[in-house]
Amino acid sequence: MGEHELILALGPTLVGNRTFIIQLLLVVGIVVIIGWLFVKRGAKQLAVRRLLVLAFAVFAVLTVLFPSVLTRVAHLVGVGRGADLLLYATVLVLLGFLALQEARTKAAEKRTTYLARRLALDEAEPPASFRERALPRRDG
Repeated sequence: MGEHELILALGPTLVGNRTFIIQLLLVVGIVVIIGWLFVKRGAKQLAVRRLLVLAFAVFAVLTVLFPSVLTRVAHLVGVGRGADLLLYATVLVLLGFLALQEARTKAAEKRTTYLARRLALDEAEPPASFRERALPRRDG
């Protein structure tokens, strides 16, 4: 009896449990990524991004070289096809990169705002000279 026949023989309960596994993993992954948006990151951001790229690249190469393994893994976690599992993983990676990009954009905006304020303060006319220019003396 093959794996497919075994799944059919065991009925929808096993398939439902396996579907729950992938749903749980996907939801947890999404929640972690969204939560990560609200956590401050420091210098580790670049290293994390590089590790994510490397992990996804290894995953992608393995799926190209061994598509049947991906299909078996998909069946184990309750997904019908390996291509679907690959799509779900791609969505998670995309959300992760969007979260990282959002964090980088916010940091750049903060730096730009700080620099603009600093520049405005540094180039501002001293109050005393402004008063003299704006309010000429009336002698006499």
